Amino acid sequence: MSDTPTTPVDVARAGVEGSLRHTALIDAHRRLGAKLVEFGGWEMPLAYPDGTIAEHRACRQDAVVFDVSHLGTVRLSGGDAFARLQASLSNDLRKVGPGRAQYTHLLDDDDGSVVDDIIVWWIAEQVFDVMPNASNTDRVVAAIGGEDTTHTRCIIAVQGPHARAALAGLAPEAAAVPRFGVAAFEWQGTPCVAAGTGYTGEDGVECAVPAEEADSLWEALIVAGVRPAGLGARDTLRLEAALPLHGHELGPGITPLQAGLGWVVGWDKEHFRGRAALAREREAGIPRRLVGLATEGRQPPREGAALVEGDHPVGTITSGNFSPMLGHGIALGLVDADLPDEPVAPLAIHQRGRSLPATVVDTPFVRPGQWATTR
Repeated sequence: MSDTPTTPVDVARAGVEGSLRHTALIDAHRRLGAKLVEFGGWEMPLAYPDGTIAEHRACRQDAVVFDVSHLGTVRLSGGDAFARLQASLSNDLRKVGPGRAQYTHLLDDDDGSVVDDIIVWWIAEQVFDVMPNASNTDRVVAAIGGEDTTHTRCIIAVQGPHARAALAGLAPEAAAVPRFGVAAFEWQGTPCVAAGTGYTGEDGVECAVPAEEADSLWEALIVAGVRPAGLGARDTLRLEAALPLHGHELGPGITPLQAGLGWVVGWDKEHFRGRAALAREREAGIPRRLVGLATEGRQPPREGAALVEGDHPVGTITSGNFSPMLGHGIALGLVDADLPDEPVAPLAIHQRGRSLPATVVDTPFVRPGQWATTR
């Protein structure tokens, strides 16, 4: 038997066993001339030849397609699946039901910080697909059990104000799934699952497609005029939408309450991992909070830079970049909880020997559909 992978599933399995993992769409990315980089142990497209800014603007104005198959999928099924998720994850699944998706957190039991932020797709009465971040799948399986099915499928995310219109001509059932809904559909006779979720701040649909059929759906979307987009645009889009990224706005030492995500906590549940620690923080008051910041000019604020009020340090930048739509720098930062939105002294970001004047602003930085054009 040959050791060379011959099918998309073989390619995905080989990636799991090797030092760098590959999605079943890796050949499609190479055909399109993508710049490939390592991300979370996967080789993924950073950008295609037109570049990140063009991809970003296409998502705000029209529609793009991302390969986000590096995100994990953990299948839980059976009579105890609901109870296991309720006891492990922060949000309350009783708020939703079969055919719905829910954003939630897996917390550290000692300090209530975010081990991972997760989307749960409630597929059927006793069937759930739990979607962790790329590098956290093993940790999530250890916490909740279930089967890692990441290698069996691709997640194709069609995003943008015209995403559903573009998808409707190929998979109308997928295009019709409501926001945070979950629905079965077929692609060329193969059962698939769609969810009305995404990570761009725009409307869109994420499609879980068996690895063998992923390339054909991807290619059909490209032929239909949907522009491919890579991780670079995905990051600038989520920043404009003020969506948190694990390892930046969420992670060790950062709780949902500090990140302004208290709505992700199901306080009506008697137990979930990290509940006691989070309750202590709620009672004592959070030491810091997440805010949005804007700067003038094109120089991007950078992660790790200090935010100062006058000469007094008041926080740290967690994510920053140039906003392609607004034309200036934007950032998210964790600041002292008592810092007012209109500080007494001017704020500045200190980085690389320079000082960037900064202003606390409302988030999200841009609104869904704000930049849509006619298709």
